[in-house]
Amino acid sequence: MNKKLLYLLVLSSSALLGSFGQLFFKYSLTLLGTAFDYGSLMMVLGLAAYGLSTVIYFYVLSRVHLSWAYSVSGISYIVAVILSRLVLLENVTYLRWAGVILIFIGVVLVSYT
Repeated sequence: MNKKLLYLLVLSSSALLGSFGQLFFKYSLTLLGTAFDYGSLMMVLGLAAYGLSTVIYFYVLSRVHLSWAYSVSGISYIVAVILSRLVLLENVTYLRWAGVILIFIGVVLVSYT
C-alpha cells in the first residue's frame, strides 16, 4: 500500500473519531440536565474518541507535512455537519451545505498534492 494512501486513511480515521467525539460532547451536554448518568457516559465516550483522535493525529503529523495533514483533517468538518443533521436532526441550510461541498473539494485537491 502506498504510504500516502495509508496516511490518508489513518488521518481520516482520526477525523472520524474527532467528529464522533464532538457528537458525543453535544449529546451529553443536552442530557446532563435530565439524565446525568447517561450524559456522563456520553461525555466519557466523547473524551475517549477525541483523545484517540488526537493520538492518531500526532502519529500522522510526525510523518507528514503539517500543511497536508491539517488540510486533510478538514474531513472532520464534513462529517460533523452530516452527523449533526442525521443524528441530532439539526437544520443545515443550503449555504452551509455549499460550504461543506467546497471543503470537500479542497480536501480532495490537497490530498492529491
